[in-house]
Parts: sequence; C-alpha cells; structure tokens
Amino acid sequence: MSRLAPVTRWGKRQWARSRVRAGHVMRVLHDDLWTWRPDPLPPSVWLRWFPHGVVCLAALGMLLGDTTELNEHSKLAPEFAFLIALGQAGAPMLALWRPVPAWWLSTAAAVVGALAVRMKAEDYQFTWPWTAAGLIAHMLVMLLLALRVRTRVAVEAFALSALVTYALEGLVGARNYQPTGWLAVALFAVVVLLGIALRGRREARTELAEQTSLTAEERARRTLLEERGRIARELHDVVAHHMSVISIQAQVAPLLVENPPDELKENLAGIRQNALEALTELRRVLGVLRSEHPDVLEAAAGAEAAPHAPQPTLDQLDALVENTRAAGLTVTTGTSGTRRPLPPGVELSAYRIVQEALSNVLRHAPGASARVHLTHLPIGLRVEVSNTRPTRAPAPSQGAGHGLLGMRERVAMLDGTLTAHPMPDGGYQVAAFLPSDGPDLPAGLFTGPSDPSHPSGPADASTAPFTDPSTAPPTAPSTEDDTR
Repeated sequence: MSRLAPVTRWGKRQWARSRVRAGHVMRVLHDDLWTWRPDPLPPSVWLRWFPHGVVCLAALGMLLGDTTELNEHSKLAPEFAFLIALGQAGAPMLALWRPVPAWWLSTAAAVVGALAVRMKAEDYQFTWPWTAAGLIAHMLVMLLLALRVRTRVAVEAFALSALVTYALEGLVGARNYQPTGWLAVALFAVVVLLGIALRGRREARTELAEQTSLTAEERARRTLLEERGRIARELHDVVAHHMSVISIQAQVAPLLVENPPDELKENLAGIRQNALEALTELRRVLGVLRSEHPDVLEAAAGAEAAPHAPQPTLDQLDALVENTRAAGLTVTTGTSGTRRPLPPGVELSAYRIVQEALSNVLRHAPGASARVHLTHLPIGLRVEVSNTRPTRAPAPSQGAGHGLLGMRERVAMLDGTLTAHPMPDGGYQVAAFLPSDGPDLPAGLFTGPSDPSHPSGPADASTAPFTDPSTAPPTAPSTEDDTR
C-alpha cells in the first residue's frame, strides 16, 4: 500500500498537468479559430496592382481584336498583323511605367499599320487610319500619359497625335475607307482633358494634406509656446514679488541696527538700487508677456493696470472639484501623509495638473467617475488623477494632446516626473511627482490674472479650502470624500 501511494499522487499530478495543458490548447484554438472577426488584405497589396491588372486584360483584348481586324478585314499577313497589334496593345502596358515612350510606340504602330493597310487595300471598305482596337489603345496611352506627366507634355502629345491623324487621312488618303480621323482627335481631346483634371485633383489633395499636416504641427507648436508663455508669466510674477520684498528689506534693514556703519548703509543702498532696477526690467518683460498686442504697450504705459487676482494653490482644489461635479462628473478626493509647506510653484503646478486631468475626463471619458488623490511626502507631493472605464464612446475631439504637453512642461520645470497611461480595467491615470526641493519656482503673490478661462480646466479658481490632511485623526492618515 505504501508503494502505491506515491504512484497514485504522481498520477494525479500528471492528470492535473494534462488538464491544464489541454485547457490551454483549447483556449488557444478557441481564440484563433472560433472567431468571425474580419481579416482583410492590406489595401496596398491589391489596390496598388489593380490598375495594372485591368490594363493587362484590356491589352490582351486589344491584341486579339486588332490582329483579327488587320488580318481579316484589311487583308494583312497574319504575322505582320500580329506585330502591329502587339505594338499597339503593348503600348498601354508600357505606359504604366514609361508613358512617353509608350506614346511613341503607339503612334509608330498606328502609322505603320495605316500605311500597310493603305498599300494593301483595293476594292473593299475598311476603317482608316485608326482601327477600333488601335484607337482604344492610343486613348488609354493618352490617358495614362496625362495622369503621369505635366500638362504641357500631355498637350504636346495630343497635338502631335492630331497632326499625324490629319497627315494620314488628309494628305496620304486611301480608297474606299471609312474615316476615323475626326472621331479619334475628339476622343483624344476628351481623355487628355480628363487626365489633366484628375492629375490636378490629385495634386490638390496632396498639397492639402501637406498643408493640413503643417497646420497641425504649427498648431501644436503654437499651443506649446502659449503654455510656456503662460507659465513664464506666472513665474515672472513671483520673481517680481520677491524682488520687491528684497528692495523693501534692504531699505528697512539700516533702521533695525543702532548706529549702522556707513559701509553697511552703502551696501544695503546698492542692494536696494539693484533690486529696483531688476524689478523695472521684470515688469517690462512681464508687460510684453501679458500683452496680446505688444506694439501698443508704449501707448498704454501711462495707464494704470487693473488689479489681478492671485494664482490658485492647493487651497482652491475643493472649489475646483465642486465645479467639476456640477459639470456632471463624479469625483472622489483623497489625501494621505502629513501636509507640509510647499513652494508656491509646486502648489500651482499641482492645481493645474488636477484641473487639466479632470477636464480630460470630462471630454474623453463620458460616464466615468474620477478620483483625485494627493500624497504628501517628505521630499515632495504626488498627484494622482484616475478615472474608471467610460460607459459610452466619447464625442469626436479636435484636441491633439496639448493638455499633456502643458502638464509635462510644468513638471519638467520643477524637475519632477509625469506618467499618463491607460489602466487594465479600461480607465486612465495621470500621476505626477513634484519635488519640494526642485528649482526655486514659487507661485506666491501674483500680479497676473488667475486665467479662469484657460481651456485646460472646466472650473474657475475659488477660495474654498482643500481638505487639510494634517487635521485628520492620527488613526486615519488617508481620507476619502465620497460625496457625489
């Protein structure tokens, strides 16, 4: 009995492995063979060669028809009739690659055939100088020529074809024949005009596609520059504020010291003077950045600027979320970690990232719910905005990913990181880490507009406070707001 037990366990393991393998094989077969999905050929495989096949079939029919007409109706020798028909029928095939040599071949074959029929004909009627098959072949050559070459070349080929037809029918002439000259010239004119029109339409579409591509690239470049300019305006406001603080502190510092030495007074006066000069230059640059028409700055230099609101920070996130909920999006907020003082630039960038991410959810994920989570770390702030799988297809959007470009610009200026990717459940996540010890790009007191109409967000800035995680109970470092 003890010997049979290991054998039984081994057999059970083998049976289990066999079942797993069989199940895997059945799943593979089901996925590969039990399907009704369409698997068409790539368009380039058959569309590229479809015109060649049509021309080859037409050439075969013209070869047989022209040989029969030249041999039986025009009484040419079978071998000679076949050679002339081969030249006329082979010209359209050659025109697929070499349209100008093909035109010469077709014209030469037509002239040789017409002269041969002229010398052979006696007392019976025949079509002259163009046979039916030869006329169709030359029309096809003229069409392919007009589609492939410049308009001037096509017109020259048509003029020479008309001249050859007139010389054969009017100068050489024949006896007892049915003339086809005027009909041939009229048909040649029609196919040449058709080919020129189709070629012009194709070139216009190609040029339009190129212009559209250039316009899209220019739009993306302009949007990126506008975003950089907006960030620059915000940062210049902060620098101007700090320069003002330096100037005031340099002016007040001598009053805080009893009997300050003259050297200290001179140094502080120099600091104040340099700060004022730098502040003047910054305001001039800031005026250019803010103005939509820089050339009218000088005329408005004496006008007093309107007061501007400060840029938003993390304290305005609650208002942003509420306004987004009012737009129809279910948003859940959460924080974790202990909130610490952050540079103003970090708070501003975090606000803008959340604003743009929620706006993207509204535009591209209808019916989904969103979650905003802030993680306060000792070395910075982590911002996560994710959404669930949309319940319906989004409306067509004219966007080109410019919102993500703006977010990447902000994160890069702070030496942070940004990831934006779809999730396995069909949702999407935007996560950014903003270090608190990155470049000193604060966003404290701003003299510029808060830009509430900026397209990167659906809501305006407000003064409603965001939930401060530092006030949460010690046993609950992470808070969630499930209000719908």
